[in-house]
Amino acid sequence: MPDLLLEAVNPVLPSRDVKQSIQFYCEKLGFKLSFQDADDPRYAAVTRDRVEIHLRWHDASSWDRVERPNIRIAVCDVEHLYSVFQPLGIFASDTTLRDTAFGTREFGFFDPDGNLLTFYSDLGQ
Repeated sequence: MPDLLLEAVNPVLPSRDVKQSIQFYCEKLGFKLSFQDADDPRYAAVTRDRVEIHLRWHDASSWDRVERPNIRIAVCDVEHLYSVFQPLGIFASDTTLRDTAFGTREFGFFDPDGNLLTFYSDLGQ
């Protein structure tokens, strides 16, 4: 197999209200809108630095059957990002910055649609 460079992974997260999800990611987490498919979007993408997340609408009647992903986002300074996000009211009461047995420092929280976002930095061990 020839050497091929894989450049990016763009997760597609389920959303009950794509417009509301865009607002959360842009206003709370500092992403920017890359595109949306209509004024009342059913599909959109938001970008921050080199991370692009796609948001796809799912009907309420099928919502209970929709899997909620857990995405992990590597960052250079997880402590700083934690301190930026902490006062925004987006964490659960038990959200903490923690070290893992597999060599990362991380924190995670759920977006309004129940998708788990985990931000981490390698501890360099």
